[in-house]
Amino acid sequence: MKSAKRLKKSENLWGFAFILPQLTGLILFTIGPVFATFYLCFAEWDFINPPKFVGGLNFSVIFGDPVFYKSIINTFIFAGGTIPLTIIISLFLAVLTNRKIACLSIYRTAYFLPMVTSSVSIALVWYWLYAPDFGLINLLLAKIGLPELPWLADTWWARIAIIIMSVWLQMGYNYIIFLSGLKNIPRIYYEAAEIDGANKFQIFFKITLPMLSPVTFFVVITLLISTFNMFNESYILTRGGPAYATYTLVMYVFFRAFQLFRMGEAAVASLVLFALVGVITMIQFRLSRRMVNYDV
Repeated sequence: MKSAKRLKKSENLWGFAFILPQLTGLILFTIGPVFATFYLCFAEWDFINPPKFVGGLNFSVIFGDPVFYKSIINTFIFAGGTIPLTIIISLFLAVLTNRKIACLSIYRTAYFLPMVTSSVSIALVWYWLYAPDFGLINLLLAKIGLPELPWLADTWWARIAIIIMSVWLQMGYNYIIFLSGLKNIPRIYYEAAEIDGANKFQIFFKITLPMLSPVTFFVVITLLISTFNMFNESYILTRGGPAYATYTLVMYVFFRAFQLFRMGEAAVASLVLFALVGVITMIQFRLSRRMVNYDV
């Protein structure tokens, strides 16, 4: 009996030793910063002097700043433009390549390649594509007789430029997800529909889309989180301009924290970002109970 207890205690100690590095990282880099953020919401800290409790001053400053509200609007604009386009293009490519075609592995690799490339490098390449005087896109537009576009100089065109780049950057990963979902749909459903005389559009909207609803829900959630955390694209292409038109909520947190050194105000903005993502995600989970078909 004693040997069994001793063996169990030894196994527990070894198990704890194996998870200790991950547990330490979780406490230091996740749980600790979360509690620090809540504290800094009510404190003033500039990285040099010790944090000083200021009550609700940070909240009044942030909620009285019009740039803060503009950054929230811009974040929703990017989410509203990026998420639907990414889903449509990724699903279209997945359906298109979900068959036996020549060089299929090359197509899949090409679609997925942006996901394994640094987003900073990609943003720099797109900056040169959008450049007003010598950019490749405006050069091609001029070649076919179309006027050049102020991609990064106009408020709305700057937003469109970032949405286009974001869609191109995100579609490869989601293409793989949709393709995996298509592979898991039983072939018998399609055979039964073909026997009943259903055409391709009926098969897609009555079988493929409903059976892909769990995959689509996962893609929407991941795209939502990714879009709300958008930073590199806006920072490298436009620095948040022109006239704060591409100033995202994450950029607002960054500039408050690391340029103005107002960590308390940045903590409040980051708390708002967390709350927005959490609320929208909870709403989507509620809607998924009625809209998602889990019997796949």
